Amino acid sequence: MRTTLFQISYSLHEIRQAAGRFIEATSGYTVFAFSGEMGAGKTTFIHHICDLLQVEDAVSSPTFALINEYHYTASAQQDKIIYHMDWYRLKDAADAINAGMEDCLDVAIKGGALCFIEWPEKAIELLPVPYLWISIDTIDIHERKMTIEVVS
Repeated sequence: MRTTLFQISYSLHEIRQAAGRFIEATSGYTVFAFSGEMGAGKTTFIHHICDLLQVEDAVSSPTFALINEYHYTASAQQDKIIYHMDWYRLKDAADAINAGMEDCLDVAIKGGALCFIEWPEKAIELLPVPYLWISIDTIDIHERKMTIEVVS
């Protein structure tokens, strides 16, 4: 079942503010499935989220690495992990398991990490319920529309 949690339109000039609103609206969730066509801005949006969380590592597309691991300091000075995954090159769920995606999701379920997944359609059956499905639609070259749904 999907329930809309939040919807926002933003320009590329407003992406930082949109990322801030995203962080506020999605507090408490750990698995984020980012869906959108090539060039919709999935990696760019995740980069802005990481900037606002003050990630200490260089944030980049995990297209070839499949999984990037970032660190940031949460409240109470806790070191927290973000797994940024790109499932575009995967064939299916077995590929995702072999690449270690299931292990990252397990850490997120236990509250030890956040998982940002691009191209989740490749192995949707691995996503642990509840998770957030984030659709990014291109309105035009400068404008995006994001819909965040809770999948339970």
